Amino acid sequence: MSSPVEVTALAINVTVPAELRWTDVRRGEEFLLSTLNVRLLPDGHLAAKAYGRPTAGGRGTYVSFPVPDRPELAALVSAAAGRAGELWAAHRGLG
Repeated sequence: MSSPVEVTALAINVTVPAELRWTDVRRGEEFLLSTLNVRLLPDGHLAAKAYGRPTAGGRGTYVSFPVPDRPELAALVSAAAGRAGELWAAHRGLG
């Protein structure tokens, strides 16, 4: 290939361990946040949003929440990005 391949997005989904999960409220409904979507930005920094399910049950809506500024969550995001890099680097091509 003569020109560089343009990659427009790199994102991973990360399960938040039970002991790190938290709740937040949106539109009067409480959610238990259990998944992070982590993106690699063009400048090399990471961005993360949290997703979860209503604590009252049901599917609820697909709404993103900010990730709190907690050292243990920042460490989870960083570790997940590193692990994703290892997995991508070890890919075995199309099945």
